[in-house]
Amino acid sequence: MASLREIKGRISSTKKTSQITKAMQMVSASKLSRAEENARSFVPYMEKIQEVVASVANGASDASHPMLKQRPVKKTGYIIITSDRGLAGAYNSNVIRKLNRDIQSRHQSKDEYGIIAIGRVGRDFFVSRGMNVVLDIVGVNDHPSFVEINAITKQAVGMFEDGTYDELFIYYTHYVSAIQHEVISQKVLPLNDIAPAGKHLSYEFEPSVEEILDVLLPQYAESIIFGSLLDSKASEHSSRMTAMKNATDNASELINSLTLTFNRARQAAITQEITEIVGGAAALE
Repeated sequence: MASLREIKGRISSTKKTSQITKAMQMVSASKLSRAEENARSFVPYMEKIQEVVASVANGASDASHPMLKQRPVKKTGYIIITSDRGLAGAYNSNVIRKLNRDIQSRHQSKDEYGIIAIGRVGRDFFVSRGMNVVLDIVGVNDHPSFVEINAITKQAVGMFEDGTYDELFIYYTHYVSAIQHEVISQKVLPLNDIAPAGKHLSYEFEPSVEEILDVLLPQYAESIIFGSLLDSKASEHSSRMTAMKNATDNASELINSLTLTFNRARQAAITQEITEIVGGAAALE
């Protein structure tokens, strides 16, 4: 059995760890409320721009744009969104596992794909395995603005437009609720399967459909990426809050168990001392 000093030391260190995890849980909880609000407030914009894009693309018989056309796939681009830090439960591992499994099943060599990693954990995972990470961004704000990631969204869309990739997918964690998340893989480009608008809208195009689509389609693709990032950030804070709560609860259980062990060991030591005193007194009689 461990000594009383060792048990007391473990109790002390576990209490300090519990204080840290409790503080991290409270920080994540405060960040979650704002991240959830950001994700939900972006939904109306996405619905409206999707409605407009679908109406323009499907409503104009002469609509033609490279981003709307499916072409032979020679190389595929993958965007993956992870966090810069760990301690978030299975948040990072689930989305990384999903993308890694899809790449292994779809491609024979790394020349057939490229990875755009948003987040340090995803970048480090694929780089350490020698996979083709062509672009990465780390240090994204907990509550990102579109301006912050505008450069990488433009680069990602530009890689499709210039023919570097023939299709572009995004992998992220969708926020369902504080205790439920879902890994999503979504095609970003080409935009050949945009859902039709809920109601048919009639537009007059000025100066032309092509010029309108030149501006509108890149904005729509970039909005998909940004919306996925907001959604993923809400999932990250929720996962970290839950993980830290579980860690705090486990620490409390361990402290209770160690305290019981400490009390038993101390009682045994006291009993042993009393026995020795009684035995010594008896020997003197």
